[in-house]
Amino acid sequence: MKIMNNTSGFEGLGSSNMVFEVRSAASTSPLSHVQLACTHQFCAFPLNGNELCIWSTASLDDQQVLVLKGHHEPITAVALKIDRGQCVAYSASQDYVITWNLHECTQAAQQGMFPRGCVIGTLLGTVQHLGVNAERQLVAVCASTRVCILNTKQEEMLTELVVHSAPVTAAEFWCNNHLICISEDRTFSVWDYHLQHLIYQSGIISAFPLLKMYIDAENMQLVTGCADGMLRVFSLAKEHHFRSICHINLPKEKQKFCRIIHKTSQNGKRDNNPSLKDKNLEDIVDSGLPILHIQKCSQLNKELDMPLCGKVLRLIVGSSTDLLLVNIANAEVESVLHLEDYDNLSIQLAGSISISSQHGEKDKCLIASMFGCKISLIEIDTYAFFQHQRRGLHHFGSGTNLSIVSSDPLSLASPLLSKLPKNQDKPKTTGPKSKLKDQPLVFHCKIKSSGYTTAPRMKMFSPKTNIKTSSLSKVKKEISSGARKEYPLDVEAPHIFHKQITLSNKPTSACGIQYSGDGMKLACGLADKSLLVFSSSFTGEPAVFTGHDGTVNGFGWSYDRNWLVSTADDRTLRIWNVKNASSALVLEKEKFPGTAHFPQFYYMDKFILLSCGAEIQLMRYYLDDFKDEIKRYKQNSVCKSVQTLSMESAMEITGLAAVNDFYSYIVLTAGSNRDIEIFDMNIGTRIATIPDVHPRAPHQICQNKGSAFSTQPAEAYNLFVTMAIGDSLKLWDIRTLRCIRRFEGHLNRYQSCGVTVSPCGRFIACGSEDRCAYIYEMRSSTYLHKLPEHSESVINVAFHPSSPQLTTCTLDGKLQTYIV
Repeated sequence: MKIMNNTSGFEGLGSSNMVFEVRSAASTSPLSHVQLACTHQFCAFPLNGNELCIWSTASLDDQQVLVLKGHHEPITAVALKIDRGQCVAYSASQDYVITWNLHECTQAAQQGMFPRGCVIGTLLGTVQHLGVNAERQLVAVCASTRVCILNTKQEEMLTELVVHSAPVTAAEFWCNNHLICISEDRTFSVWDYHLQHLIYQSGIISAFPLLKMYIDAENMQLVTGCADGMLRVFSLAKEHHFRSICHINLPKEKQKFCRIIHKTSQNGKRDNNPSLKDKNLEDIVDSGLPILHIQKCSQLNKELDMPLCGKVLRLIVGSSTDLLLVNIANAEVESVLHLEDYDNLSIQLAGSISISSQHGEKDKCLIASMFGCKISLIEIDTYAFFQHQRRGLHHFGSGTNLSIVSSDPLSLASPLLSKLPKNQDKPKTTGPKSKLKDQPLVFHCKIKSSGYTTAPRMKMFSPKTNIKTSSLSKVKKEISSGARKEYPLDVEAPHIFHKQITLSNKPTSACGIQYSGDGMKLACGLADKSLLVFSSSFTGEPAVFTGHDGTVNGFGWSYDRNWLVSTADDRTLRIWNVKNASSALVLEKEKFPGTAHFPQFYYMDKFILLSCGAEIQLMRYYLDDFKDEIKRYKQNSVCKSVQTLSMESAMEITGLAAVNDFYSYIVLTAGSNRDIEIFDMNIGTRIATIPDVHPRAPHQICQNKGSAFSTQPAEAYNLFVTMAIGDSLKLWDIRTLRCIRRFEGHLNRYQSCGVTVSPCGRFIACGSEDRCAYIYEMRSSTYLHKLPEHSESVINVAFHPSSPQLTTCTLDGKLQTYIV
């Protein structure tokens, strides 16, 4: 055996102590596809076939190398566990399964004696994996299609489990008496080994064999890795019944990560990454990434938790060519360490990997070569390496701290300070004013209508006490006085079916549903060119708003709930008076170069915001309630364009979102180029871009806007959700311009389904094509409730702003409400 120590760092990573090789060795037999073992105290691997070599990872002294002999056949699996304060090694071959107390073996070697182990199993066959439960002193031996559970204390076989039709590749203990197995037959099984009872047997979940697994006991999740580089996460919570949470295509995510880093390098912002020097992007990304090891990254999971959206699980995944840092919450690769980028590494193509991660210390990685007989131990400062690569991903932003809640005052040249021309602030009067000339008084005592025969009026006027206020200030006063209750922040998500309403006599789809700010009314835009406004209790007949000559494609409520703005495929915009269902303002198609979409009131009802093609338009308006009965069709309301901003490379804006309930300068747009661009309307320019947010163009952007009945932390308003056909929901944080969580479970293959955030900011609801609506919890990656009983695909959803109630709308025009 030849052992080499190497403590030199590698250039190009910004720091000499991020990645370096501790030591390496050469064996007479290959070590590829052999289970290795690595901890922060020791690492173990087969040497020269039937010998077990133990390295001390805490010391580089060659005298700390311990070679244990006892097997006659080549060792195929090795494991290490801490048992009662002492480290115990487990080795398996076709002849024996042996346990080694490393403390006793080290003492025997120092005294010149022959270290001895304890045989706990014989002639079990070719062992592919050893799973150890140190607390109960049990070892799960994966030999061919069976799993044998050995008792190390009594040196006997406790039970034998057979369920898979192909060799079992891994088995790990979980909870009390449970064992989880994965197999080359592309399934996994869950056992109660004490009762020899099969709890769950999955179907075929992959086209390739399952190689590795990791059980996250804290988050109750199972992570499996395949030969094609696919990670799949399953929930182990009892109520979820082992449902799939997400699947991650590591080759694809790695390519996406390298593309962003490569773009940064071309911009000259990062030229010290060895993985990008003198290489094409095609040379960096390979076609497959067989997963050789999965381990929780303890260095990052505590420092980078997101308080608003729960704990984040980050895994270090070892493949034949890379070490990848994978974020399970958003299903993305956050860092890549390419082995070929470091010339001083002994191994650049791995056949077996074992990783140890411990909080507060550098990670240890034991690597065996794919085709050779070399093995090396690498030490990685994962946190420093991650931060170094992460700095290269911030070039898409403006370098400023973005926030939905405005903190800076308006600039003097801000478009938000624009006003209408002075002669358009008030309605124009028509015709000259009539001047009354002095006339003699004539008293006609016989004419009763003159009023002279009646007693004089002592009360000149009586004040009207039933005037309805036209702003949400009344609602807020009622909340503060206790007349109305605030939205309960700790209430359960609405999931109990309550009522169903049909929008039309014939099936008619709706472009959207939206509650007014006080929650008293619900508006629906229909494909039959009309708008319907219901009472939120769905009592009585709805108010019908007609006037468009095309399908209504978007609408929005004003902050004071007295107005509705809508656009249609006839290329017109209308502002409606909710009280009398009449049009207060009509902009004809000559005002727009194309069809307008996503209309809404903006900046506390001071502006109208909409999109047209690849442009967003900011418009100032004035509405006149006065009716001239003589010229009733003459329009005194006015609307003028203030600012027009365009997306950089998109052909069309596919989603637009902005807050109207409080002053905010930020406008979010999604384009046909799959990017999200963020505009600051205070300065009237684009300030940030998030590229490739989905494989297809996002069709929904929904911000966490809260409501007048709830109070959230200011940071919570920086979260928004995007949705695209053929992809999952994604939760983003505008402060970091990064996806922080991903939600899978709903079906969205061809239909644009709606999404909404609850007023408390805890839940996300979305439609689905499987005739169900799904409710996700913001801090969890799997759905909380699945709401069935719909007649068609659910395309629109809306939360009630003042009470825990959810309304859904199907493709055939049926509304359904759900309560707690």
